[in-house]
Amino acid sequence: MTLSFFKRRSVLVSLLILLLLIALLASRKRPEAPASMAVKANDVLEFLAGDIAVANVGALRQVLPLSGSLRALHQVAVKAKVNAEVSQVLVRAGETVSAGQVLIRMDPSEYQAKLDQARGALVATRGQLDIATKTRDNNQALLDKGFISRNAFDNAASQFDIAKANVDSARGALDVAQKALNDTTIRAPIDGTISSRTIEPGEKVSTDNKLLDVVDLRQMELEAPVPSADILKVKLGQEVLVTVEGLPQPVTGQVVRINPATQAGSRSIMVYVRIINPQGLLRAGMFADASLTLDKREAALTVPQAAVRNESGNSFVYAIEADKLVRHQITLGLRGVDHQGDAVEVSSGLQSGARVIKTNLGNLQTGTPVRVLGAVAANTAKE
Repeated sequence: MTLSFFKRRSVLVSLLILLLLIALLASRKRPEAPASMAVKANDVLEFLAGDIAVANVGALRQVLPLSGSLRALHQVAVKAKVNAEVSQVLVRAGETVSAGQVLIRMDPSEYQAKLDQARGALVATRGQLDIATKTRDNNQALLDKGFISRNAFDNAASQFDIAKANVDSARGALDVAQKALNDTTIRAPIDGTISSRTIEPGEKVSTDNKLLDVVDLRQMELEAPVPSADILKVKLGQEVLVTVEGLPQPVTGQVVRINPATQAGSRSIMVYVRIINPQGLLRAGMFADASLTLDKREAALTVPQAAVRNESGNSFVYAIEADKLVRHQITLGLRGVDHQGDAVEVSSGLQSGARVIKTNLGNLQTGTPVRVLGAVAANTAKE
């Protein structure tokens, strides 16, 4: 090969390298043409359906949160009234009873004997009273005729008074014996449900031993502490919504009593809320969360509290109108809770049905195009 051949080859290689460099530079410059289109695409704000809330007209409650345990308004500990051996226990825990229903029978033999003895003593004293009555009447006739002295008559009259007093005493003893015999049969003091049973047949019990507990679940009370700083807001008759785990919906109660003294240690004041429980869904000892209504609006335009922004003392919300972002300055009213949670009343600056952004994304540009991805997200989830 000649020298001229190698020169021509090196020139071709150089030209080929140059062409490759030109092609590489051209490929890098090619995306610059549609750059403005990319910027426009990035200017669209995308929100999930969960980031959007609708301003609605409804009930709004300003509340004070409470919590505590439930107890039955009427509950009775059934105790023994006499010393005796238990013969029968006719109920168990969980059974419903009516007032006057027999719950327990005790051995009555001892008290039956005492009743018979008291009845005999009453018969004897009545016989003595009959004799004393006849003696006094005879002596009265003799005194009138002057056959006996005044002292003799007074003695007969005193014997009559003693005999009469003995009859009254014997009659009282008979009543006591009768009551003791009656107390060997224990009856339900109220309508309710047996909550505990601590006695079995054959056991010997003494007076005041607790045998059963009966609770009436038709009316319940929530006992809840309120900080002393908030107690002046609480008034008798205020509405309270009580939520108990396991119940599908809150139940309504009202404040019926306020303790006049603070609790030692906590410096809180106990408030008592009465709850009607006709279906017996609530049980004594259940823990409940409640919200005491301090103020209420029946028809307030509300938005979630998270949707409200503040700037230089002014309140505003971001709304979506015609798929664009719009800023509305608003006037706020009552703060509280509605059917969806924490909410605030909008007195002016917003219409019912407005879609507002409840997610805080900082300062946003008014007029920015908006796209809501709720429907798209739902379709993607189905796929």
